[in-house]
Amino acid sequence: MTEQQVAPEKQLLADKPASPLRDFWKKFSKNKGAVVGLFWVASVVFLAAFADLIAPYSPIEQYRDFILAPPAFVDGGSWQFILGTDGVGRDILSRLMYGARYSLVIGLVIVLLSLAMGICLGLLAGFFGGKIDVAIMRVSDILQSLPALLLAIALVAVLGPSLLNACFALALVYLPHYIRITRASVLSEKMRDYVTASKAIGTPNLRLMVVIILPNCLAPLIVQATLGFSNAILDMAALGFLGLGAQPPLPEWGTMLATAREFIQSAWWVVTFPGIVILLTVLAFNLMGDGLRDALDPKLKN
Repeated sequence: MTEQQVAPEKQLLADKPASPLRDFWKKFSKNKGAVVGLFWVASVVFLAAFADLIAPYSPIEQYRDFILAPPAFVDGGSWQFILGTDGVGRDILSRLMYGARYSLVIGLVIVLLSLAMGICLGLLAGFFGGKIDVAIMRVSDILQSLPALLLAIALVAVLGPSLLNACFALALVYLPHYIRITRASVLSEKMRDYVTASKAIGTPNLRLMVVIILPNCLAPLIVQATLGFSNAILDMAALGFLGLGAQPPLPEWGTMLATAREFIQSAWWVVTFPGIVILLTVLAFNLMGDGLRDALDPKLKN
C-alpha cells in the first residue's frame, strides 16, 4: 500500500469522533481537583464495602484495658490501635471504616428520595404549567424560605430521633432544589422542535415527559445530586452530633463526634479523626461536582 493510500486512512482515524465516555473522561480529568476527589470517594467506597475484611476489630467491641488509648504515632500509643480508642475502648479506625457504610448509604438514600420526588414534581410543574405549576412552586418557595438545618431539626423533633426520620427530613429539605432544576430544564426543552414533532404525531404526555424530555434534563440533575450528596453527609453528621440522627452504638461519623464531645481537651484524637474524615469526604464530593459540571455543561465545551 502506497503512502498516498495510507494517509487518507490515518486522516479518517484521526477525524473519527471519540466515544461519549472517553470524551467525558477527557474533560473531567482536566480538573485535577475532581480527579483527587474521585480517588478519595472511591477509596471510601472501597473501605465501606470491604470493612468486614479490612477493619482490624468490630466497631462495637470494647477493650476496657485500652480506654482512650492514644494513636500509634503519639507517645504512649500502640500499633494495636493505629488511631487510638474512644471513651469505652472501641477502636476508632474500625469505627471509621464501618461508619463510612452508614454515611454513604444515608447520603445515597437522601439524594435518591429527594431526586425522585423533585423530578416528578418538577416534570409536572414544567410540562403542564398553570395551577399545577403555581401550587408546586409555592410549596417549594415555602420550604426553601426556611433554614434547611433548622427545618430538618424541627421535623426530626416531631417525628422522633432516628436514622430513618432524619433521612426523610433531609430529603424533604433538599426537595426544592431538584424541583426548580427539573422545572427549568423542562421549560427549556418542551419548546424545542423534537418535542413539537412528538406532540404532532400524538405521543402521550407521560411518554413525552419521561422518555423524550427527561433524558435531556439529566445533566444538571446529576451535578446537583453529587453536590447534594456532600450536603447530605454533612447535615446528617450535624443531626447525629445533636443526637437526632443515628443513635449509639451505630458507628456513624456524626454520632462518633457527639459521643466524643467530653474528650475534646483530654483526648483530641477521639474528635479529630471523625471530623477530618467528614471534612475530606464532603470536600471530595464538592470537587467531583465541579468536575461533573465542567464535563457535562455544553456551555463549557470550549
